[in-house]
Amino acid sequence: MTALEWVRFLLGAALLLAGVVIFIIEMIGVFRFKYVLNRMHAAAMGDTLGIGFCLLGLIVISGLNFTSLKLFLVIVFLWFSSPASSHLIARLEVTTNEDGESHYETRSLDAPEDEQK
Repeated sequence: MTALEWVRFLLGAALLLAGVVIFIIEMIGVFRFKYVLNRMHAAAMGDTLGIGFCLLGLIVISGLNFTSLKLFLVIVFLWFSSPASSHLIARLEVTTNEDGESHYETRSLDAPEDEQK
């Protein structure tokens, strides 16, 4: 292997390792948080960043070819779809949760922040 191949392999391995670390932090957050929206936030951020880093590492290891283009398109699709779906699920949770007042507070845009407390 030439020096350039080693650098590409080490950079790709570092990106894969960073993605795995992000997934581990995500799992810890999902199991440690108590409220569903906090869990979902940890899961959504971990999925978006973790999958992005892992696929980017595979792109670097694979080199510039048709496979890396497909992997890049998967990253783009996930970066657009994951936050949108997480937002819709969170919105559904807030509107259907009957015991939501114990977990969050509602604020009005009309009243100043001093009067809301």
